[in-house]
Amino acid sequence: MAPASTPTPTPPSQPQAIPSVWTRPRGGREQPALSREQIVAEALRLLDSEGIDALSMRKLGNRLGAGATSLYRHVANKDELIELAVDEIYGEIEVPETADPSHWREDASRCAHSLRATMLRHPWIASVLGEMGMSYLGPNWMRLAEGMLGVFTKAGFPADEADPAVATLIAYVTGMATSEAAWLTVLSRSGQNEQQWMERVWPAAEQAAQSYPHLREGYAEQRGKDPRAAREEGFQYGLDRVLDGLQTRLP
Repeated sequence: MAPASTPTPTPPSQPQAIPSVWTRPRGGREQPALSREQIVAEALRLLDSEGIDALSMRKLGNRLGAGATSLYRHVANKDELIELAVDEIYGEIEVPETADPSHWREDASRCAHSLRATMLRHPWIASVLGEMGMSYLGPNWMRLAEGMLGVFTKAGFPADEADPAVATLIAYVTGMATSEAAWLTVLSRSGQNEQQWMERVWPAAEQAAQSYPHLREGYAEQRGKDPRAAREEGFQYGLDRVLDGLQTRLP
């Protein structure tokens, strides 16, 4: 009697890779009058002038004098387009130098201020950062991350701490800048500047704080100050404390 045949084991299936605009080849024939760079540049102009809610492939195509289907030859969908626009913005950020390890705080601070200023120039970015899961694969962001890691590594941070140290600094900056960008967006819609808005809201704020002595005292100290200068001071205070904490990790 012939022995029963042993079934051949099925190899485990490999997980399917997540598609990314940064790793996908630019296949196909490109329109001579349209390129991905042109699409992203026009998308940025639209986003900066009208905000994230105004962006659509159809509207962008009309601005470029092309149909929406023409855009899909260069980007798969609107999410990819926003991802490309976000990385284009990251290209404006000053990448720190790593020539002198003793100046790591100055280099990190310059980069932090540049990141904040860039986000405030494009306040719509605050509404999409948490949704752009693959934006960290963009060349401009990778250039920035590489530069920051170089600064922290040469400064003497332990090898296993340089990356979380950079992440901590960036998290502080993006958190503060996101709040500021949201505030400036609301302010822009109101048609008022910061000083005008604060002068109008102070009476209500002071009245609401009557039962809260610490808040009441803080409001009294802030009354009459330039609100933009107050934002700058607040950001710098937090940045200095983050860098103070990170400095304790150096040998």
